[in-house]
Amino acid sequence: MDKVKIALQYILPKHLLSRLVGKFAAAQAGSITTAAIEWFIKQYKINMSEAEREAPEAYASFNDFFTRALKPGIRPIDMDSNIMVHPVDGTVSQFGDIKDGRIFQAKGHDYSSLALLGDQAQDAHRFKGGDFATIYLAPSDYHRIHMPITGTLSKMTYVPGELFSVNPLTARHVPGLFARNERVVAIFETEKGPLAMVLVGATIVASIETVWAGTVTPPAGKQVFSWNYPTTGKDAITLQKGEEMGRFKLGSTVVMLFADDMIDDFADEIKPGAVTRLGQPLAHLD
Repeated sequence: MDKVKIALQYILPKHLLSRLVGKFAAAQAGSITTAAIEWFIKQYKINMSEAEREAPEAYASFNDFFTRALKPGIRPIDMDSNIMVHPVDGTVSQFGDIKDGRIFQAKGHDYSSLALLGDQAQDAHRFKGGDFATIYLAPSDYHRIHMPITGTLSKMTYVPGELFSVNPLTARHVPGLFARNERVVAIFETEKGPLAMVLVGATIVASIETVWAGTVTPPAGKQVFSWNYPTTGKDAITLQKGEEMGRFKLGSTVVMLFADDMIDDFADEIKPGAVTRLGQPLAHLD
């Protein structure tokens, strides 16, 4: 059955399917939208008591529900200056060293940091000898992405690509998964060095948003786009630790790259399969 599921990933018209689902997710369809939200809550056992708006009918569209805000204070942020926090609710996929420019994906699979960052050689060089962490967001998770540390945006790159599912099964079987899928790369300058936040698209992920640019995907075509941002002055975009930086409209994964000597060690509870909660310790900083 696993082989069949993987084979379907290659056969399905993933972009077309994702765009069609995206149209429905964005539609304000009244009772139909509410019924879809109620089904989703029941199917994925979502704890709506954490949501700022608990009632399904309080959401105008499925996207509105999927990117729902949490109640203030429900995810306290560890503000210790020597702690890097989790940017999302999710599950640890993998973490560790970037070895010879390669990032571990699953047993028998790795991929290059250069490919992940859209073949931007100068960007990849900044993370040579550094560390990475990959966190998977399941359908039931909170889908806003927050800053793990205070940083100033210096560059954003949109990389077109496939839209394979990014669940653990696919990660075990599709080579170079996270460097093949459509993604948005945001690079921040922090007191501890550069940080890359890579927001990876997936099947039926209708779009990826950032707080500074709005919806980044999907533009037409297969071209890589990059934008540079000032890191000083009144136009600099600085986001504080714990502040929202983006969101997924349906599903996906965040891959974080850290500069060499930025991470002292990862928190003791971090291991593949560990549940993450926004604001809790991810790593100790050097």
